[in-house]
Amino acid sequence: MSGRGSSTARHYRGHDPLTDEIVELWVVGDTISREPVSDATTVATDGWIVPGLVDAHNHVGIAPGLGVTIEQARAFARADAEAGALLIREVGSPLDTHPLDADAGPLFVRSGKHIARTKRYLRGYGIELDDPDELAAEVARQAAAGDGWVKLVGDWIDREVGDLAPLWTRTQLDGAVAAAHDAGARITAHVFGGDGLDDLIAAGVDCIEHGTGLHADQIDALVEKSIALVPTMIQVDNFPEIASGADKYPTYAAHMRKLHADAPDTFAAAREAGVAIYAGTDAGGFIEHGRIVDEVERLAGIGLGAAGALASATTEPRRWLGAGTLEHGDRADFLVLDDDPRVDLSTLRRPRAVVCAGEHVG
Repeated sequence: MSGRGSSTARHYRGHDPLTDEIVELWVVGDTISREPVSDATTVATDGWIVPGLVDAHNHVGIAPGLGVTIEQARAFARADAEAGALLIREVGSPLDTHPLDADAGPLFVRSGKHIARTKRYLRGYGIELDDPDELAAEVARQAAAGDGWVKLVGDWIDREVGDLAPLWTRTQLDGAVAAAHDAGARITAHVFGGDGLDDLIAAGVDCIEHGTGLHADQIDALVEKSIALVPTMIQVDNFPEIASGADKYPTYAAHMRKLHADAPDTFAAAREAGVAIYAGTDAGGFIEHGRIVDEVERLAGIGLGAAGALASATTEPRRWLGAGTLEHGDRADFLVLDDDPRVDLSTLRRPRAVVCAGEHVG
């Protein structure tokens, strides 16, 4: 992915599976034109064209063992782009990945570092507050460090309790949400269990990450308050392994196994209730980069179907994050496919072309 878009205009024509319309566009540099460009080279006249996939929960600045360099992060971003993920919401990273913005790689929307409490999250991943009453002030700092988002750790194992437990009080969360919104940022929260969700929802967070512990009343509240859910289904697949490594905490281990077992029904209930659900892999820890299609396929299985899962990874999260789709003047980020992804989502695994910032990737 070297350099910005080519100086030679290119022409693409194909079907839009999200609208059933013919889409015709020209790429000039790194930008889409919907107006014909003379002397453009025609690249595609058939097939299907979809906006670049969105990985709405990704960490290119994290890998097992930490200490990720910017060059490693660049390689992770390239793997994601080659898989079709051309817009990444990076929800927490100890590494400042802003230098990647100079590359013709995925477009990033960041949340700064995770905000947790001391000994209540993975060591070294983010900010660990000794005084939880400092939460609002830290939210303001991380809002300034990100691109419009802040990420809280909403629950984690409390070793004194031996199970998942919330990190923050309702008063602290009220202050955190207000600080984020005052800074013009949105705020999201990692939550596995159910105990911390009532206060997070009532405080007015903008998104829930994972959300395996959601119950019916909380799902209804997400709909009422327009709070999104990024379920990271391929990460939830790791819950049994996490449980197996927690023999010292049998209550926690049993809880994680139950959350895993209930997750498909929980996410299906959220989908049926009308919760806005977006695709996110949680790449960067247990999950390798480049697995966005795995997540899209899993989302299809909770009742979204192929068309709904495709929308949850393209147009819907792009609008949610304020990014372009395939309109005139948008950044040229799209996939050209040989087959209709509504019929077979696996066609996303073998795109004819991945166009990222106007350049063909892969």
